[in-house]
Amino acid sequence: MGIMPDSWIREMAETKGMIEPFVETQKREGVISYGVSSYGYDARVADEFKIFTNVDNALVDPKKFDDSSFVDRKTDVCIIPPNSFALARTVEYFRIPRDVLVICLGKSTYARCGLIVNVTPLEPEWEGHVTLEISNTTPLPAKVYANEGLCQFLFLKGDSVCEVSYADKAGKYMGQKGVTLPRL
Repeated sequence: MGIMPDSWIREMAETKGMIEPFVETQKREGVISYGVSSYGYDARVADEFKIFTNVDNALVDPKKFDDSSFVDRKTDVCIIPPNSFALARTVEYFRIPRDVLVICLGKSTYARCGLIVNVTPLEPEWEGHVTLEISNTTPLPAKVYANEGLCQFLFLKGDSVCEVSYADKAGKYMGQKGVTLPRL
């Protein structure tokens, strides 16, 4: 399994719609960088956020998720409270090829501020907006800037095509749009 370079990412985005909208060079002037890089793609966070709150004394249960655990915000700058968590989504819509697995890592600019980005792997033939989990590990409020880079996706190409893809399994998060909450 090898990591795929910028030329492959660019070709797959332009000919197969793997990433839409696609930014073919890295944008960095006055913003947290986004776009294609040497061996990855720096995705932008959209302006839709779900910020954890405990106003209603809710319990977080992945089998019976209560969306009153969140407050919704549509904003250019999201403030994540200290030691708290928010969900967001990528600006980009991804379509993953059958022979590729994608992993995501947070950008160093945010990591150095105590913000951790978690995304589960994007499986072969999954598609949708990626739901981003953002944890503020600091005792201070933290800003996240919409429409700027938040994380980097790395594309790992398998030596052969998988027998069963995410699409074959009719995965529960297939084709998600917007910020998607846990499903059972």
